[in-house]
Amino acid sequence: MTVLSALNPQASEPITASDAFQQLLGEIRQRARTGEFDDQKFISADIIERFRELGVYRALVPKRFGGDERSPAEFCRMVEDISHADGSAGWVASFGMSPVYLASLPLATIEKVYANGPDVVFAGGIFPPQPASFVEGGLEVNGRWKFSSGCMGASLIGVGIAPKKEGDMLGLPRLAVMPASKVRIEQTWDVVGLIGTGSHDVVVEGVVVPEEWTFVRGGPANLDEPFFRYPSLSFATQVLSVVGLGVARAALDELCGMASGRISVTGAPSLSDRPLAQVEMAKAEAELRAARAWFYQSIDEAWASVLAGEPVSVEQTNMLRLSSTHATRVAADVARTAQMLSGMTGVYRTSPLSRFVNDAQVITQHAFMGDMTYQNAGAIFFGNKPLPGYL
Repeated sequence: MTVLSALNPQASEPITASDAFQQLLGEIRQRARTGEFDDQKFISADIIERFRELGVYRALVPKRFGGDERSPAEFCRMVEDISHADGSAGWVASFGMSPVYLASLPLATIEKVYANGPDVVFAGGIFPPQPASFVEGGLEVNGRWKFSSGCMGASLIGVGIAPKKEGDMLGLPRLAVMPASKVRIEQTWDVVGLIGTGSHDVVVEGVVVPEEWTFVRGGPANLDEPFFRYPSLSFATQVLSVVGLGVARAALDELCGMASGRISVTGAPSLSDRPLAQVEMAKAEAELRAARAWFYQSIDEAWASVLAGEPVSVEQTNMLRLSSTHATRVAADVARTAQMLSGMTGVYRTSPLSRFVNDAQVITQHAFMGDMTYQNAGAIFFGNKPLPGYL
């Protein structure tokens, strides 16, 4: 019995196990290599639609709304599998974790979100929160938000606002949720990695959002399924960091695929027969497997507490955050090792290894995976309190 099935006897087969999903992954891999997603700077609409059909966006939705109610580990493994095909596709699919956020909406609003089915594609730009004044009918939202990954394929958009009345800010920042038709997307995403995520700017001008369609990000969930007792900020971090694990695995697989047949122009042995390459390959494999094992072990231990009706401890939450940052750093190193071992082959723009390196490196730049993770984790190890927002 696997760890997952021991923790959740009702766990079904992996989301990506079906023939239809495997066929889609093969197509994503092929289309990524042609440069389709990078050239247009977003994942194509037909891919998003097939994600919808195959369960990416209903994976975490409660069964009472028609969803599949999967576990955190099941969802992360799905994102990892998609990222093995293409990092940008995995990153966009990771926003199928939106029920974590949307659960903070009032229950009546959540019911409206899923009134037409559980396959809702949500994206958003959170920072910086823009001032929003109370007016008749709700809050008037104006502003521009960056890093709105997946916005090109979303049906529902959330943006960060700072509510104010008579010029004074009121309470914590919120997310204001609205149909995608209410926003304008400006294609500003011009980066070196994860190019296909379409993390463009979203612009909103004079849209009045009813107050019941706003919520405090990370606020208490208004749903009581076990998943909503799992640490939400940690999960938001994990679904992104696991992309790196999938990309790094793809890099090692790519290197192995090219190694045996590659003959050096100098007459040296093929890459697979070189002792140094064998040593470095083994080290990279060990490092990636170890980081991945710790990543999923941390998830399983926290999920076991949830299913037992116990709170996830500070120590467990710390492991969720630290193992995520560690996974991204190891993944980036492994991808770079694969590129270095490939020699000049891996520096061409047409080489998948170049894309793997850039994608894995960009993940380490995300705020969730910054060096502050180590500071906060170390503080907890010493019995001190971390900075606000870490747990």
